[in-house]
Amino acid sequence: MSFIINRRQFLKTVALSAIATEIATEFRQIAIANPFLKTPSKPPRLKVGDTVGLINPASPIDAKDIAQVQQTLASLGLKVKLGKHLLDRYGYLAGSDRDRASDVNAMFADASVKAIVAVRGGWGCNRILPLLNYPLIQASPKILIGYSDITSLLLAIYAKSGVVTFHGPVGTSTWNPFTVDYVKRILFNGEAVTMQNPPNASFKAEIITPGKARGKLVGGNLSVLVAMVGSSYLPDWRQSILFVEEIGEEAYRIDRMLTQLKLAGILEQISGFIFGQCTDCQPKDNQPSLTLSQVLREHIQPLGIPAWYGSQIGHIKDKFTLPVGVPVEIDANRNTIRMLESSVK
Repeated sequence: MSFIINRRQFLKTVALSAIATEIATEFRQIAIANPFLKTPSKPPRLKVGDTVGLINPASPIDAKDIAQVQQTLASLGLKVKLGKHLLDRYGYLAGSDRDRASDVNAMFADASVKAIVAVRGGWGCNRILPLLNYPLIQASPKILIGYSDITSLLLAIYAKSGVVTFHGPVGTSTWNPFTVDYVKRILFNGEAVTMQNPPNASFKAEIITPGKARGKLVGGNLSVLVAMVGSSYLPDWRQSILFVEEIGEEAYRIDRMLTQLKLAGILEQISGFIFGQCTDCQPKDNQPSLTLSQVLREHIQPLGIPAWYGSQIGHIKDKFTLPVGVPVEIDANRNTIRMLESSVK
């Protein structure tokens, strides 16, 4: 009899253990899949006197551009360290893929460098994604800021390492009071700010679908993002707020790119949508065209998620600094992006 009881107890213990293992595995899978259950890795905040590394991972620049960027960063109380291959040229690229990637890796490996600023965008960042040292980046999180083609680095580093990155000015941007104010409050002060277009903004925001939503903030330049679809360098889109911006693309091209996001199943996963500015996106030669507003409404309204067009994001002088990977709440009625926590330590 005792043998039967012990055998029953044994089998019961094994069954419970198997169930517990299955539950634990399920929770691990949920934690991996659900961005709200993953804690992003936040880089240390900037301080006056810190050294900032300059990289140029996309298109080439001139020496005069470096002097301008050094002056801009010096006005913020920052020192500058130049990437080894900063002035390289290889056709329309700022040096070979390996050299451009090595500058990125070197800046993350350099303990004296506290933040990394891309000098300009252009084209080329997608090419170096397989060459980046993501375990190194994960072990040494630092502020990385830029926009346009730098979208590739921002999204890939967040997706692969979990480190929060920043969609904001590149070195050659216009660092005016509006732009600098957000850089200081978010990267230096560590504030959880609410971003809203100023009353005197040149572009009036348009509501696509009213309402509020919460999610991890992800996005960047639309064409660069679309060029990454199908790769392993994009983050999980579930419960995310997608923001995009563009320059020099007519409405039919925006239509084509949003259609690709739709067909890839990305749009149906997001919780909210923000289209920033579309600079120089008018139809050419008076050709018949849908308006950009029509295109956005046709793609986004059926999703039934809060959305608007016209935020201070893009190839414009007055830019928000957007933390990629940080939880936010958006309000389409008021056109606001409210950070729910600091993006730096």
